[in-house]
Amino acid sequence: MATEIAAPKLTTMADLKGKVDPDWCPGCGDFGVLAAVQKALVELQIPNHQVATISGIGCSSNFPGFINTYGMHTLHGRSLAVATGFKMANHGMTVLVTGGDGDGFGIGGNHFMHTMRRNVDLLYIVMDNQIYGLTTGQTSPTSRLGMKTKSAPFGNVEGPINPISLALSAGATFIARGFSAEQKHLTELIKQGIQHKGFSFLDVFSPCVTYNHDNTFQWFRPRVKKLEDDASYDSTNWMAAMEKSLLWGDEIPIGKFFERTDVPTLHESEPVLSTEPLVRQALRIPADAARAFVEELM
Repeated sequence: MATEIAAPKLTTMADLKGKVDPDWCPGCGDFGVLAAVQKALVELQIPNHQVATISGIGCSSNFPGFINTYGMHTLHGRSLAVATGFKMANHGMTVLVTGGDGDGFGIGGNHFMHTMRRNVDLLYIVMDNQIYGLTTGQTSPTSRLGMKTKSAPFGNVEGPINPISLALSAGATFIARGFSAEQKHLTELIKQGIQHKGFSFLDVFSPCVTYNHDNTFQWFRPRVKKLEDDASYDSTNWMAAMEKSLLWGDEIPIGKFFERTDVPTLHESEPVLSTEPLVRQALRIPADAARAFVEELM
């Protein structure tokens, strides 16, 4: 009598619910990002044991505690460095990196550039609220010129960086922008970013309802325009993407700006990883030598 093989268990939203409830302020845009990530993983049917969520420090960087995957809450601005090591050790995993504009574009700006040029195969989601929220409202790298904050009470005198233009210049192979209030659209962008082979960057407008009273949900809603609604837009055209990235005012584009698929990922370029993930390969050194090395580091 043939043995019946049980069908694989489907991934559900309940499977991805973290053991800790989010402690974000009521109305925070990060709730929308969390829901979109969970929906994307369910729709792609990626089991939670095949996902790692890595973060730095900040309100949004508490993300790994609120989703039931493998995760690491690392150092301020160092999430991409840790995630690169994780991906190189086991490139069979889906690696998500989550954080804010201060963590990613301020102290973490150097890692941001080099992870892009290396084309590490991961999805970096930046919850961009244009303020430092965790430390109660200081100017961030994306705060607008003239914005009044705790650290700039008479108005910000530093021009903001443009994350999309920066990513285009540094060689990211998938670049998109979302809005946390556009759930379905954001979910689709996350799915595309996960499926892309290479470094995927997703800048998400995720308004801080407590400390940023300039860039609110109400301010963004009439301004955001989906690139997908323009049938003539070609997301493989780098120059067109750069031109769109510079728009800011009555029209602010969201959607997929650019994608390139002909660049090998970092793990594909490394000969030692050409057969299988490093964690499944033989250690190649005596077990006692490995044990002694680990003990020395502990």
